[in-house]
Amino acid sequence: MSARTHTRSTHPATGGAEVRLPWWAVALPAIAFAALLLMIVGTGEAQAATTDPAVGRLLERIMTLMSR
Repeated sequence: MSARTHTRSTHPATGGAEVRLPWWAVALPAIAFAALLLMIVGTGEAQAATTDPAVGRLLERIMTLMSR
């Protein structure tokens, strides 16, 4: 008589696929998208900006640091 082997099922019992991502797998692409969007929006209208000049200087500093 042969012995039965017990195997673990890695698939969920519901039949659907369950994928768990770490928090940074979602946060990093979102931050990168926001940074690229800010660079695109800020390039042509830097002279006509009516916001606080500190915000413009901060964005310029971030862009220079990222271009290095």
